[in-house]
Amino acid sequence: MSLNRPIIDLDEGWAQMEIGIAKLKRILADEPRVSFVSDEYMHLYTTIYNMCTQKSPHDYSQQLYDKYRGAFDDYVTFTVLPSLREKHGEFLLRELVLRWKNHKVMVRWLCRFFHYLDRYFITRRSLPALKSVGWESFKTLAFDELKATVTTILITMVDKDRDGQIIDRTLVKNVLDIYIELGHDPARNQSAPDPPYEKDFEDAFRQGTIDYYSKKAQTWIVEDTCPEYMLKAEMCLQKEKERVAHYLHSSTEPKLMEAAQGELLARHIDQILKKENSGCKVLLCNEKVEDLSRMFRLFSRIKDGLPPVSKTFQEHVNEVGMSLLKQAVDAAASKKNEKRDVVSALELDYVRKILDLHDKYMAYVINSFQNHTLFHKALKEAFEVVCNKDVAGCTSAELFASYCDSILRKGGIEKLSDEAIEGNLEKVVKLLSYISDKDLFVEFHRKKLGRRLLFDKNGNDELERSLLAKLKQYFGGQFTSKMEGMLTDIILAKDNQTKYEKYISRNPELHPSVDLSVQVLTTGYWPTYKSSEINLPSEMVKCVEVFKGFYQSVTKYRKMNWIYSLGNCNIIGRFELKPIELIVTTYQGALLLLFNESERLSFSEIVTQLNLSEDDTVRVLHSLSCGKYKILNKEPNSRTISPNDVFEFNHKFTDKMRRIKVQLPPSDEKKKVIDDVNKDRRFAIDAALVRIMKSRKIMTHQNLVAECVEQLSRMFKPDIKMIKRRIEDLITREYLERDKDSANSYRYLA
Repeated sequence: MSLNRPIIDLDEGWAQMEIGIAKLKRILADEPRVSFVSDEYMHLYTTIYNMCTQKSPHDYSQQLYDKYRGAFDDYVTFTVLPSLREKHGEFLLRELVLRWKNHKVMVRWLCRFFHYLDRYFITRRSLPALKSVGWESFKTLAFDELKATVTTILITMVDKDRDGQIIDRTLVKNVLDIYIELGHDPARNQSAPDPPYEKDFEDAFRQGTIDYYSKKAQTWIVEDTCPEYMLKAEMCLQKEKERVAHYLHSSTEPKLMEAAQGELLARHIDQILKKENSGCKVLLCNEKVEDLSRMFRLFSRIKDGLPPVSKTFQEHVNEVGMSLLKQAVDAAASKKNEKRDVVSALELDYVRKILDLHDKYMAYVINSFQNHTLFHKALKEAFEVVCNKDVAGCTSAELFASYCDSILRKGGIEKLSDEAIEGNLEKVVKLLSYISDKDLFVEFHRKKLGRRLLFDKNGNDELERSLLAKLKQYFGGQFTSKMEGMLTDIILAKDNQTKYEKYISRNPELHPSVDLSVQVLTTGYWPTYKSSEINLPSEMVKCVEVFKGFYQSVTKYRKMNWIYSLGNCNIIGRFELKPIELIVTTYQGALLLLFNESERLSFSEIVTQLNLSEDDTVRVLHSLSCGKYKILNKEPNSRTISPNDVFEFNHKFTDKMRRIKVQLPPSDEKKKVIDDVNKDRRFAIDAALVRIMKSRKIMTHQNLVAECVEQLSRMFKPDIKMIKRRIEDLITREYLERDKDSANSYRYLA
C-alpha cells in the first residue's frame, strides 16, 4: 500500500469547506430536511487534517486559521448584523438571543471540523483557541455595535418591572447571559479583561437604579409619613433582591443594594428620622415597636446608618427620664410642708417609674434594635444622666437604697410577692451600674440593712442574701463583704442568745429578774453607731453585768462596747385608769425609770442623772411629752423642749390599746453617712495612689491622676481636687516625693 497522499491545494480544500459551512448556515436558518451525516462530517474533518499535515510549502495551517476567522466575520457581517439592525425594542432582544444561540451552534460545529488546528497548530503558536475566535467575532462585529441600545432597552424593562408592569423576565435573563458569556474566555474558562456585563451593563444599570429611586424618594419623602416611607423602602429593597435572583447575576446584588439604599435611605436619613408627626421620636412616644424594628433593619444596611438612630433614641430616653425627674421634684416641692414620709413615698414612686422606664426601653433594645451594642450604649448613657441627678435633695444612691429597704422590710410601703421582690432587686442592681457613687449606695444600704436586722424587720433572709449575691456578681466581693458579715453576725447572735439562756437556766441565782436579749456584733462589719456611757437604772445594770460574765466564760480576749442607742425595752406604766405596756428605746426606758424615784424633774436634772448629751435628751423628752403619747407632762406646755422645762409623770395618761410603741423622732443620718463615705474615699484614694506608685516607681502627675480615676471609677467617681490633696498628704507623710529633675513627676519612696 502506498503511503503517499495526493496534495490538496488551499483553494481546492477551502472550496470543500465552504460547501460544509454553507450547509451549516442553512441548518441554522431552519431549512427543512437539511442535516449533516457522519460521512460528511468525517470528510470535512479529514480535509482539514490533510491540509494541516502536508509537508511545507503545502502546510496550510496558518491560512486555514485565518479563513476560519474570516468565515465567522462574514457570517456575522452579512447574516447576523442585518437581521439585528432592522429590529427594535424587545424584538431586538429576542433576535439577539436567537442569533447568539445560532452563533454558538455554528462555533461548536466549526470547532469540530477544524479540531486538528486546536490540538497542534494553535497550541504550538499560543494563538487564541478556535472557540474564542468564534465568540470574539460576534462580540466585536455585532455586540459592540448594539450594546448601548440593548443596555438601554434592558434598563427600561427593569424600570417597568419596578413600576409593577409585567415584563418577560426570561428574555431579560437570556440577554444578560450573553453579556456574561462574552465576558469569559470559553477555551480557558476564565474571565476576560473588561467583561461586558460589568463594563457595559452594570455601571449603566447602577446609574439607572440611582436615577429611578432618586425620583421615587423625592416624591415619597414629601407625601408619606415615616412608617409609610420605610414600608415602601423595605418593599423596594426586598424586590431588588428578588430581581437579582430572577434575572441578574449574583455579583450585581451588593452594588444594586448599595445604590438603592443610598437613594432611599442614606440621602434622607435626617428627613426620615425627624419627619414631623411621624419621625423616630414620635414612633418611640407612640410605642410603634414594629415600625422601630423596620427602622433598625433598614438603617443597619447602610454605612453609618445606625448612629443617628441611636442618638435619637438616647435623646428620647433622656427627655422622658428628665421629665419623670422634674415631676418628682415638683411633687416633692409641693409636699415640702407635709410629713416627711409623704415625700419619701413620692421619691419611691419615682424609683418605681425609673425601673419601669428602664424595662420598657431595654425591651426596645433587645427586640426592636436586636441587642445592638450601639443602642445598649445609648441606653446606658441616657440613664447615667438621669440616675446621677438628685431628687428633692436625695441622691439616686439613697433613693435606690430606700427602695430596696421598702420592699425588703416587714411592713414596708411595697407589698410584693417573693418573686416580684426578686425581680425588682435585679432591676435595681442593673440601674446601680449607671450610678457613679456606688459606694454611697453601699453605705446607705448597709445602714438600712443594719436597722432591719437589729430590729427584726427583714422580711426574708433569702431575699437579703439574694440581693447581696447580685451585687457581688455585678460589682465584686469588696462591694458586699461587710454586709455578708452582718448577716452572719445575726445568725451567730441567735446562737449566743440560746447559749445565754442555757447559762441562766444552769445558774438561776444569776437571773437578773429581767428577760434580756443581746446581739453581739463584729465592729468592722457594721456601720458606726452613736453611743454614750449612759447611767443605766440598777435593773439594767444587773442585766449588763450578768451577760458580761456569760460572754467572758464563752470567749476571751474580746472587748465589748455596748451600743445603748440601738436597744429597746418593754416597761409597764402604772397609770390611774389602767396599766399599759410601753415599748420604748433604752434611752426612753432609762429616763422613764427616773420617775420611780421623783415625781418632778427638771431638764438639767435629767441630763445629769442620765449622763446623756443635751441633744439626745431633747429628742427623748420630746417623744415622751410632745409626741403622740404624752406620758410626761411638761411645764410650760409647749411643742419644744428648752433647758428651763420641768417634767412630771402623767398619771392620767390612757390609751385604748394595752400595748403601745413610743417612737423617737427620726434623726437625720444622711450627713453622717456622707461624711463616712468621704472618709472611706480618702483611704481608697490613698491606697490606689500608693499601689500605682509602688508598681510604677515614677509617674507624671497627669498619668497618676488618670490611672487613679480609672481604678476607682468602679466604685465612685473621684474628685480631682481630692486626689491632688491626697497626693500632697502622701508627700507630707513621705510615701511620695517630687522628682528633682521634673517638677511635674513623683517618685515612690520605699
